[in-house]
Amino acid sequence: MKKATTILGIILLIMTGCGKGNKQSSDNFITINVTANYPKKELILQDFMNVEYIPLETKDDFITMAYIQAIGKDVIIVRNRRQTSDGDIFFFDRKNGKALKKINRQGQGAEEYGFLLWVTLDEDNNEIIVNDRHRKILVYDLSGKFKRSFDHKEDAIYNPVYNFDKDNLICIDYVRDFDEEPSNKFFIISKQDGNITKEIPIPYKEKKSTILITVDPATGAGISVGARNQELVPFHDSWLLVEPCADTIYSYSRDHAMKPFIVRTPSMQSMEQPEVFLFPGVLTDRYFFMQTVKKEYDFATDTGFPRNELVYDKLENTLFKSVVYNSDFSNKKPVDMVYDITLINNDEIAFLQRIEAPDLVEAYEKGQLKGKLKEIAAELDEESNPVIMMAKYKK
Repeated sequence: MKKATTILGIILLIMTGCGKGNKQSSDNFITINVTANYPKKELILQDFMNVEYIPLETKDDFITMAYIQAIGKDVIIVRNRRQTSDGDIFFFDRKNGKALKKINRQGQGAEEYGFLLWVTLDEDNNEIIVNDRHRKILVYDLSGKFKRSFDHKEDAIYNPVYNFDKDNLICIDYVRDFDEEPSNKFFIISKQDGNITKEIPIPYKEKKSTILITVDPATGAGISVGARNQELVPFHDSWLLVEPCADTIYSYSRDHAMKPFIVRTPSMQSMEQPEVFLFPGVLTDRYFFMQTVKKEYDFATDTGFPRNELVYDKLENTLFKSVVYNSDFSNKKPVDMVYDITLINNDEIAFLQRIEAPDLVEAYEKGQLKGKLKEIAAELDEESNPVIMMAKYKK
């Protein structure tokens, strides 16, 4: 939960029956009833993904929470995730997790960022692109040398920001979630000067925000909470555009072709409170993992936004309520396939997930680990950096 005394402050803090009728349509999109009950399907991650583990080297000057930002051919980039940014950007070797370098250009100068929101790796141009919460994007070379900067568009706060192609970024204007009237939130912008290359409109009629806001009666401070699911989802060389107000999730390719990918029922526009939203996650040639999120929250107990995990099985042409297990844990540990993961615009890697060292140490001591993960955990202690799980598409 985030607290602020003004709407702007809230915005900035938020950033830090049976379902057998849901069949693949002849138009190559699926229709999903977000209120239906579905049969359960249990899956093993290793049955449809190749799973690797990368223990991040722990050194006195390389202690990190390992909030994953990007992965390239040779490096993994992570940062710390705190209410106040410390500005550290860590580079680790992708193969063995060896600490390579740390960059920090946080400050108040023209060539520095004030609050690090996101780091994008641009290997085509040998650059890192830093998104600053202070409505600014700064570009550095891979050693941290400043190259250029540009502002977010007026009245916008971009988050997240990703590579689109060699010359452009694709991003969401997060402030649009607070508009009372329909507005576009997806933009393609130039990497050179931030000019809008293309605005991507998603049609809908009435605004439906995923964010709930109230006021603390004791302090008068604003209190807000949101679903916080990803609304810009990479998949191979295209993107899924999720406008929670709309009934259709679109696929958008680098040649600017936009096609319906998922259509939800009942219509978002017809739903009364609490609304149920639909968000996609990991996508494979066979499985589409998704999540429904109900817009309800108990501010007194800090609990809410109940989620249901779904998977569409293209082979069986049916939707299921899903649970995915990691077979490297003997105690049937579920794997999040939608929410707490890093999705990658990559033909090789489906997603990345951070595993905390204390959790692995505890599982090792209880004899709950197998294979390579067991070997890695044997070398950890509770102060070690996290281990990165990399899930790759099976060929």
